[in-house]
Amino acid sequence: MRIAIISDIHSNLEALEKTLEIIKQKSIDEIVCLGDIVGYGANPNECLSLVKETTSHILLGNHDEAAISLKQIEDFNPYARNAVLWTTNQLTEANKEFLRSLPYKLELNGLLFTHASPFEPEEWHYILSLAEAENNFNFFQQPICFVGHSHAPVIFSEDFWAREVVRDKRFIVNVGSVGQPRDLNWRLSFGIFETGQWTYENIRSEYDVQTASDKIRNAGLPRQLAERILIGR
Repeated sequence: MRIAIISDIHSNLEALEKTLEIIKQKSIDEIVCLGDIVGYGANPNECLSLVKETTSHILLGNHDEAAISLKQIEDFNPYARNAVLWTTNQLTEANKEFLRSLPYKLELNGLLFTHASPFEPEEWHYILSLAEAENNFNFFQQPICFVGHSHAPVIFSEDFWAREVVRDKRFIVNVGSVGQPRDLNWRLSFGIFETGQWTYENIRSEYDVQTASDKIRNAGLPRQLAERILIGR
């Protein structure tokens, strides 16, 4: 089975459409969305509709939660806070109800999926270092846990040595961000895992980032949000 794992779309319709175009070409059997479908970008309802049409394996992200409850909004930077409030006003009631129904984690084919971390997934902890990864290995039993949240693709192995996914070792795999990468690479990022061969591939691709940026400006959202997606930071 070939599973595509997408995360952190952040209302970037152009990046999502390009991602799904690539997925269609890759003969994918299942798609899992790790959350943060909304926030930052200019097309929250359109992105939600497209994700719902594409897969039933959808998790809640912290920006999704913030948009429906304003929970933890005080922890967001001013630009993110502005985007959350804008998104809340844009979302249809049907899409708000849909977001309220989403779970924090999913197990599929013996693999674990969550937005931020296996440790207290509802608290939105980041896994940015080997030390943070080491602690999180204590909170799941599956061979692989797929995450997003940090917007930067990376693979952590339990023994700290493996640099790519292999059998008989455990991993935390961050698939990166579809709509707002932050590893100084503006190209969209997502992952493909093949359960038969037990292989993982990180996919990067260009997309119409200028249109996505222009939409953010035209929507009246902070210009910093329009600028950052052009450089991936």
